[in-house]
Amino acid sequence: MTSEHIPTPSAPGLIGLSLPDGVVPLSSADSTWGMIRVHGADATRFLQAQLTNDFALLKPDQARLAAFCNAKGRMQASFVTLRTVHDADSSTYLLVCRKDVLPAVLKRLRMFVLRSKVTLDEVTEGLALYGLLGEAALAVWGEGAEAAQPWSYRNNGERHLVWLYPAAEPDARVPRALCVQDSSLPPPAGAALDPSLWELSEVRSGVPMVSEATYEAFVPQMVNYESVGGVNFKKGCYPGQEVVARSQFRGAIKRRAYPASGVLPADAALPQAGQDVWRLAAEGGEPEPCGIIAQVAPTDGGFALLASLQNSCVEEAVQGRATLRAGTADGPELHLQPLPYDLLEDI
Repeated sequence: MTSEHIPTPSAPGLIGLSLPDGVVPLSSADSTWGMIRVHGADATRFLQAQLTNDFALLKPDQARLAAFCNAKGRMQASFVTLRTVHDADSSTYLLVCRKDVLPAVLKRLRMFVLRSKVTLDEVTEGLALYGLLGEAALAVWGEGAEAAQPWSYRNNGERHLVWLYPAAEPDARVPRALCVQDSSLPPPAGAALDPSLWELSEVRSGVPMVSEATYEAFVPQMVNYESVGGVNFKKGCYPGQEVVARSQFRGAIKRRAYPASGVLPADAALPQAGQDVWRLAAEGGEPEPCGIIAQVAPTDGGFALLASLQNSCVEEAVQGRATLRAGTADGPELHLQPLPYDLLEDI
C-alpha cells in the first residue's frame, strides 16, 4: 500500500482549520521544544558517529533531519540540526528537538564523548526559536523562498533559518521554516500565533518528531525518515545502524507513518501520542492494535494525527474491509489522508 492509493477525504470537516500566516514562539518557558548545542573541534565527527544522517558531507547551505537510536535501532530522539559556526578550528551545531526527551538524550549523548574534543549543553538562554508559517516563512527567508527545498539552511546575518517540509492542506502546501536568533532581537515579522498551530503544521507536514510518549517506539522507517532525508545508508556506523540498514535492504518495512483525521465528540478526550491505533474488521471479530500514534494536534471539532501503521491494515481500511480507531477500540474513527511526499521504495 502506497500513499497515492489513499483517497483524499471528500468531507472538508474531516480536515478542519486552515493554517494562518504568522510566527510561532517555540522557546518560551512552557514550549515543548528545546535545543542542544554541540561545539568543538570534533563536533562533526561526533555527530557523524551518533546520528542517522551524514554530517561529514554537510554543505554550508544545508541542515539535517536526523535520529538518535538505541542499539536496536529504536529512535530515542529526532533532531532538526543546523551548523551555525564552521571554521578550521571548530564547529557549532544546534539540535532542535522535543523538550521532554532532551534531558535523557543529552545525558546519553554525553556518554559517547569520551576523549572527543566536543561539548554538549542545553541552550537555556541567549537564543530564541520561532516557527514560521505561510507568508511569514517566505518573507523571512527572502529571495529564492519559492524554490527552497526541505532542509535548506540560510544565515541572513541575524537569523539562522531552516526550510522544512510544507504543511499539506486540501488545496495548498503551507510553507514552513524554523528560525533561530539572538533572544535580544525582535521576533520575525508576522502575526503571533498559538503554539498549537505549529503542532498542527508538524502533523500536516508528515514528518513526526520523537517525544517522550514515543521514545523507542519506532525505527526510523516506521515514521518515513528514510523518505524525508533523515537517514543516510552510505555513511559509517552509529548506534542501531545495522538494524536500520537491515530493515531497508531486506524489504522488512511493514509499518509506515500515515496522516489521518477524525471528528471528536464534545465530551471526548483528544487522542495522544503513544496510544495505539485499533483495527476493527468489517466482518467482525476482536479489535486488534495495528499501530501507534506518533503526533497529534487539535482542529475545529476534531483532530489531525500521524500514526505509524501496519501497511496491511491501511490497505484493509482503504478497501473498506476494516475501520481504524484512535486511542481505544471504541475511540474516534480515523480517516486516512495521502502523504504530502513520495515514499522511498525498499532497496
